[in-house]
Amino acid sequence: MKVILTQDVKSLGREGQIVNVAEGYARNFLFPRKLATPADAGALKQIEAQKKVLEVKLEHQLAEARELAERLQGATINIVGKTGSGTKLYGSVTNQDVADALLKQSQVKVDKRTIHIDEPIKSVGRHEVSIKLHQAVSAVVTVEVTAEQ
Repeated sequence: MKVILTQDVKSLGREGQIVNVAEGYARNFLFPRKLATPADAGALKQIEAQKKVLEVKLEHQLAEARELAERLQGATINIVGKTGSGTKLYGSVTNQDVADALLKQSQVKVDKRTIHIDEPIKSVGRHEVSIKLHQAVSAVVTVEVTAEQ
């Protein structure tokens, strides 16, 4: 069954694409969640018009992401954490901690799900964190963890 995706669906396609799926998958999953519509003649014409609008929207999002990446690239964020003896932290620095610090120190709001920490930050020091702002754009931010006085 051919359907037109109304939203991005992981492992299936992006918004506006026409994909071939099993009838049960479309009827029981995609249609009730309003993730897709049946691909009939009227819907195909409507999709062509929406594709043009979507292209402009995606270009605008990409430009915003590139601008934000330039602002964030090479930025240093300071986070204060409680430590025991030495340089080990109680707990670890999470994605949410980094997002909150970015908002507070750089006035940039970033979704915590876009922040990628390679290894859990459990010690005082400098750590590299990548932020995926768009499919094609990411920025690397340095997180400097210091001990609470």
